[in-house]
Amino acid sequence: MGKQTIKVPDLGGAENVDVIEICVAVGDVIEADDALVVVESEKSSMDIPSPIGGKVVAVTVNEGDKVSEGAVIVELETEGVGDSAPENSAAEAAPAAPESVAPAPVAAAPAVSAEVTVNVPDIGGAEGVEVIEISVAVGDVIAEDDSIVVLESDKSSMDIPAPASGTVLSISVSEGDKVSQGDAILVLSSTQAATAAPVPAAPAPVATPAKTMAPAGDEQARPQTSSELHPQEILSPGSEVYAGPSTRKLAREMGVDLKQVQASGSRGRVSKDDLKGHVKKIMTRQAPAAVTGGAGIPAIPAVDFSKFGEVELVKMSKIHKLTAANMSRNWLNVPHVTQFDNADITEMEAFRKGMKAEAEKAGVKLTPMPFLLKACAAALRYERSFNVSLHSDGEHLVKKNYVNIGVAVATPNGLVVPVIRDVDKKGLYELAEESVALAKKARDGKLMPRDMQGGCFTISSLGAIGGTGFTPIVNAPEVAILGVSKASIQPVWDGSAFQPRQMLPLCLSYDHRAINGADAGNFLTYLSAVLGDVRKLLV
Repeated sequence: MGKQTIKVPDLGGAENVDVIEICVAVGDVIEADDALVVVESEKSSMDIPSPIGGKVVAVTVNEGDKVSEGAVIVELETEGVGDSAPENSAAEAAPAAPESVAPAPVAAAPAVSAEVTVNVPDIGGAEGVEVIEISVAVGDVIAEDDSIVVLESDKSSMDIPAPASGTVLSISVSEGDKVSQGDAILVLSSTQAATAAPVPAAPAPVATPAKTMAPAGDEQARPQTSSELHPQEILSPGSEVYAGPSTRKLAREMGVDLKQVQASGSRGRVSKDDLKGHVKKIMTRQAPAAVTGGAGIPAIPAVDFSKFGEVELVKMSKIHKLTAANMSRNWLNVPHVTQFDNADITEMEAFRKGMKAEAEKAGVKLTPMPFLLKACAAALRYERSFNVSLHSDGEHLVKKNYVNIGVAVATPNGLVVPVIRDVDKKGLYELAEESVALAKKARDGKLMPRDMQGGCFTISSLGAIGGTGFTPIVNAPEVAILGVSKASIQPVWDGSAFQPRQMLPLCLSYDHRAINGADAGNFLTYLSAVLGDVRKLLV
């Protein structure tokens, strides 16, 4: 039996992250890749998996603690470490020493090698994430927790650490590949020391560090020994720059070629400060205007705003940048059409307010959103041309037999769209409770990738913010989105006189490749009718 301490791996540069959940207790027997703790940074929450199996003998953190890379999480008792030598070993050939004689020196432990396949661990439900960097090469000697690959999903990038030390025998992935939990990354020849029996021999000679050979065909010479570089500064294949994973991640996010950055660290290592200084120099001098932007559109020229007054360079959050990229992509690829209407929600609001006390007894707050969700679900069932997506082959439509609706939520980090599933099968109270819970989860930064996948349709409500209308952008691969503005009392002609009615502005944007104007008119007319008389939901 032996003991192993498990530490916080590389968190992509994040420090002092909160421990929000302890997943194990003293006495638990766990397997490799079982979650030990859940930590949360400003951007996301993530599980820290165990690299090995064993029995938990100590938990060294508590919920609410702040931890960084290298902090000890738990201590495990593992089997197969420190076991006595097998039968027929050299120990049997050595004569037994008398009890009065001091034990003979212990010979150097023989190395026990085993091939270990390293798979993609739990990555929060994300699937088909892209491999954006291979941090090791065949022949490299790596230590436990060294970064082996860097993955990037729609919401974040993450380093995958080695669960054990050893020599890289083969690599199963390449940059640009898409992987999911359980996919093989590489194979290690992991070496552990087995305890040898006492023998009266001289200590075994110490082996010199093995040389790390460059892969076949690699023209770039690699370091000869693993000790020449810090574990987190291993060169990427084909790279000529020394930099840690967090520095490389920051460079990718800022769109900077590390080869252009002047290094100040030892052995020519590029630090984050070097990177930031490089960007600052670029921002303080006039850059030439680009000829064109995406899709052949002329780009907006770079401007040195510091010429006109004091400025501050504020880094966009990952979510903000992804939202900007997605909106640009959707606007350029989807031929948008927007239709407008006003729904008379006078009776709906009277019913909702009349149910307020009963809803509170049931423990929910009944806002207009559950009614909008239920009405949109009915409209998607009524006008099925809206519940589709365009197939990537350009020749088919994917018709959906489920109704999942996303609700846009503004958070401190940017706009996110959590998805409520099977809206057509849920009641108002259930929808009220789920929509409030998802909105809170979004604002707290606790949404997982699976919480934002699988939507058929999106609702973007400005609610009490104001405005009489806007043009929402379709959230592809969905083909339509409903914009909701602030309701107001307006005079409506009833045939003999004007009556005060509460009118809700609706803005329906749709993809004209999948939906024609007549279908959109039917959808919006039906939706307005259902909102005007919720009893129609029973028909």
